[in-house]
Amino acid sequence: MKKLFKLILNTIPRPILIRLSIVVRPILAFLLKGNRFTDPIDGKSFRMFLPYGYGTQRNNVLSPSTLSLERHRLLWLYLQNETDFFTAPKKVLHFAPEQEFYKRFKKQSNLDYTTTDLFSPLADVKADICNLPFEDNSYDIVLCNHVLEHIPDDTKAMQELYRVLKPGGMGIFQIPQDLSRATTFTDDSITDPKERAKIFGQYDHVRVYGRDYFDKLRSVGFKVDEVDYTIAIAPELVEKYCLAKGEIIPVCYK
Repeated sequence: MKKLFKLILNTIPRPILIRLSIVVRPILAFLLKGNRFTDPIDGKSFRMFLPYGYGTQRNNVLSPSTLSLERHRLLWLYLQNETDFFTAPKKVLHFAPEQEFYKRFKKQSNLDYTTTDLFSPLADVKADICNLPFEDNSYDIVLCNHVLEHIPDDTKAMQELYRVLKPGGMGIFQIPQDLSRATTFTDDSITDPKERAKIFGQYDHVRVYGRDYFDKLRSVGFKVDEVDYTIAIAPELVEKYCLAKGEIIPVCYK
């Protein structure tokens, strides 16, 4: 199964995968019913989660029902338990909307919800993150998760995120991060997809972020809280929800 999922991830373009998953998801959820692991996004439980990874695959990380990964479930729990995201009126901009969130957020009556991306079929507005068509100080919340590692000029992208966020607003900008690395590694000469996958972790990534990621956000103007939310969750639930212990949520304010 691991080899099959790896082949699918590395050969089928992401927009097509999103469409295919709509058909496959209910079948997987039915076949893997159980009570070992639970997806906190929809409350459904399974005997196992699916493996996932473009290079090295991780076991028990992809939820069969919502197709959420560790980072999605952690973000959901943070928004649910630590913010008023699900109750207060908010104008929200969501980049590259994850399908496990898309329909749920769109149905929330408290949200004025806009999605954007260059390629995603779930995007309301097709836009370049480095040149956004939105006015200054427009959004209460900006969600931009696992996007910046794809962007050659991530400084320009961060400046645009800062520009469209309202003063006092909150942004969450998760990225794949190597916390053992002090500084971010990038090399523009690496263009071969196989080499990128080997060095950056995925064929369409252009860097590996280190601990200096948070300071780069601060240099743009954000106040950044480095939130290790897994320490606020009981260890047995970290295991049951299949979370990545120690993962940091970058919570940014303007």
